[in-house]
Amino acid sequence: MEEYSREPCPWRIVDDCGGAFTMGAIGGGVFQAIKGFRNAPSGFSRRTTGAWSTVRSRAPVIGGNFAVWGGLFSTIDCSLIYLRKKEDPWNSITSGALTGAILSVRNGTGAMIGSAIIGGVLLALIEGMGILFMRYTSEQFRPQNPLEDPTQLGSPIPSSSSSSPSSLSDQMASPFATQPQYQ
Repeated sequence: MEEYSREPCPWRIVDDCGGAFTMGAIGGGVFQAIKGFRNAPSGFSRRTTGAWSTVRSRAPVIGGNFAVWGGLFSTIDCSLIYLRKKEDPWNSITSGALTGAILSVRNGTGAMIGSAIIGGVLLALIEGMGILFMRYTSEQFRPQNPLEDPTQLGSPIPSSSSSSPSSLSDQMASPFATQPQYQ
């Protein structure tokens, strides 16, 4: 599955790292604002100050953590693309598993294996949903066979000579001409 809208691989790492930092900083800022507001002393001005203080101190850290994850993921993804000479969902799944394992290397082999499994399964679900979504939405762009097109089938009116003009107009007027009418 080729992605033509993405940058080539050396620049993709920087692009993904910056995007992940932005996403982490904004999402972390919202989460930390709520946390700081709730944990501050009572009074609206104190709560607002607490929320702002927490956002300023924690949102860049969360953004940096996201940037490390995004940069490492893209680096492994680009390395796999270079080694395998193809770009497919297996690269992303493997990159997610390796990223999870590398980021938890300080916690031991058990944590590495668990993080690798979680990273691989998470990316497999994301890639699988992307493939299903693409297959579902591509149905509307598939060319239709003219023989299966209902507008090309012709007139639904039978061409028998025994039908009178009044019954023919009744059939054309209502699709339920053979159904009894209740009034």
